[in-house]
Amino acid sequence: MEVGVPKETKDQEYRVGLSPNSVRSLTDRGHTVFVETGAGEGSGFTDDEYLQSGAKLALQAAEAWDRALVVKVKEPLPAEYSYLQKEQTLLTYLHLAADRTLTQALLDSGTTAIAYETVELPDKRLPLLAPMSIIAGRLAVQFGARFLERQQGGRGVLLSGVPGVKPGQVVILGGGVVGTEAARIAVGMGAQVQILDVNVDRLSYLETLFGSRVELLYSSASQIEAVVPKADLLIGAVLVLAKKAPVLVSRQVVQQMRPGSVIVDVAVDQGGCIETVRSTSHSHPTYVEAGVVHYGVPNMPGAVPWTSTQALNHSTLPYVLQLANEGVGALDRNPALAHGLNVHQHQLVHPAVQEVFPDLISLSRC
Repeated sequence: MEVGVPKETKDQEYRVGLSPNSVRSLTDRGHTVFVETGAGEGSGFTDDEYLQSGAKLALQAAEAWDRALVVKVKEPLPAEYSYLQKEQTLLTYLHLAADRTLTQALLDSGTTAIAYETVELPDKRLPLLAPMSIIAGRLAVQFGARFLERQQGGRGVLLSGVPGVKPGQVVILGGGVVGTEAARIAVGMGAQVQILDVNVDRLSYLETLFGSRVELLYSSASQIEAVVPKADLLIGAVLVLAKKAPVLVSRQVVQQMRPGSVIVDVAVDQGGCIETVRSTSHSHPTYVEAGVVHYGVPNMPGAVPWTSTQALNHSTLPYVLQLANEGVGALDRNPALAHGLNVHQHQLVHPAVQEVFPDLISLSRC
């Protein structure tokens, strides 16, 4: 099969869909891989490394896109919609619930679109979302600590504190992978940490990880209203599979936070769980609203592409190989991969995305 790897076009997105090692795995099995010139440079991979792995270089984006299987990291942007075509399979992060325009473009094109974030194992784990969730959770605290610095517009709080001065307060909404990893870093920094979640079993599990180092609270509207105003750093870490994130923190609650506090909403790629958060970019990552510094970059792991690309490829490669070997027939033989299918033959097929866009379900072209 011919596999295309375009260069990412999202602002300061330096990850790449396939590393040279992944390309080698494909070419060793007889597949032809077209990598757009410079696609891997941001992750530390040169064109020569791809050539040595057996890839062919595509001098223009169209050459990489015009393949049966296209492997990316982030969703196609409007400038790339013209590359979408029938008889093509696209494997990437999509987050369609937060992007009606992209959903419509995929439906119109006839592309078979498989989303990393909805590939789901029988035990409900999300194997292709997990590696980036780990990185995003850890970065959330790293970025939060930076923007708490006075020179960055923050309160001037050191999360660790020092002897005689109390540490900063970190409140994390959601105890899943992102929230757990955020707590791990925040605890390591010496911050006071609270995690709020509605899943009591998950809270019990987190107690085995953190013991008394993290305060574990059942999430409710009244609990959120009580703890958020006291936070120096508020992290949104809520995930509802393939749906928009629920808004848990209202504008009124944000207005009660202290000036210079910081919000990092990792759920922004699914619409965000904090009312005042909007999508930003690595070039312009923050803005101030109600006196609070807001960070809403939807592709946070793109800040550490050398790590992120390799971590992502370790998880995605088996699925890429199966699609390359078997084509769309792989969906029939791999239930986890089938869960990743969002759009197929002009049809919106993922149930959760259908709930978000019920008016698009009946759209069909023959």
